[in-house]
Amino acid sequence: MGKFWEIVKKGNTSSAAAALGNTGIAALKAVAATFSGSGAMFASAMHSVADAVNQAFVFAGSVWAEKQPNRRFPVGYGRVINIFCMVAVIVVTIMAYETVKEGWHLLTHPAESHSIWLNVIVLLISITVDGAILVKAMKEIVKETRVDAKGIGVVAASFQHVGRAAPPTRLVFYEDIVATSGALLALVAVIVSQLTPFKQFDGIATILIGCLMVGVAFKVGYDNMVGLIGVAAPIEVETKIAAVILNDPDVTDINKLRILQEGRSYHVEGYIELRQGFSLADADDIKFRVRDKLLADPDISDVTLGIIEDNGIADWKPVGTT
Repeated sequence: MGKFWEIVKKGNTSSAAAALGNTGIAALKAVAATFSGSGAMFASAMHSVADAVNQAFVFAGSVWAEKQPNRRFPVGYGRVINIFCMVAVIVVTIMAYETVKEGWHLLTHPAESHSIWLNVIVLLISITVDGAILVKAMKEIVKETRVDAKGIGVVAASFQHVGRAAPPTRLVFYEDIVATSGALLALVAVIVSQLTPFKQFDGIATILIGCLMVGVAFKVGYDNMVGLIGVAAPIEVETKIAAVILNDPDVTDINKLRILQEGRSYHVEGYIELRQGFSLADADDIKFRVRDKLLADPDISDVTLGIIEDNGIADWKPVGTT
């Protein structure tokens, strides 16, 4: 049992916090939507339900992905998280369809909403909670990508480096951007529909929130489809790994290098060129030394290196150079 809890603790904390937060928000919004009849509040509640279900799925997937490799699965369970994220995409898509359908109904048959203060209070709570979860996800992105950013710089760094973050963190980040903006839109819709004759705005806002959900589903679905197929590591990661290899005094060049991203882990395969004149035993020692330096990075799960003698040709060219 102790080992199980150790694995659970390694799960993605952003998705766990988001699942708990959105469960409470979804319940509050559902009550407010029932009493007020607001379509925008209904749409926002649907989004929170989708978020809670998704992020619970994703947390479970992130825990499973931490299981150690075994004989049957020698490279581990890293891609399991991509499968769980794809299930989350299906849930978001279904909720988005229901939201757009409700929005169209309210657009063609505007309804009178009530309990404006209940809606406003619930939406302000939602914005606060979703905003806090979004900030946590931003900090998690900075932590996972090891970017040196503090204060307001975390916001810009999270947008810049989100592609290198773990799949669960990316999902929470994108979903809570939509959740926060959707709650703001719902707040505007509630106020406009209650205080002006423009009752159709409730339906318009509901459709817009549904469209935002579709956008998140597409983005997250694409990212995880690529992850399931197997995708090369970002240029920044490749450059960092190449620098570690070339910094060894006995390595003269990199003949071939392939880095595969799987979940938040990287698999490194390559051939390195050594200075001429080494015995096979010495060359093996150098190879193991370089391998150990790479494995010191917690994001690198395994390294397979071959060694060849320097061929006198500069083979290594970073991505983007000619």
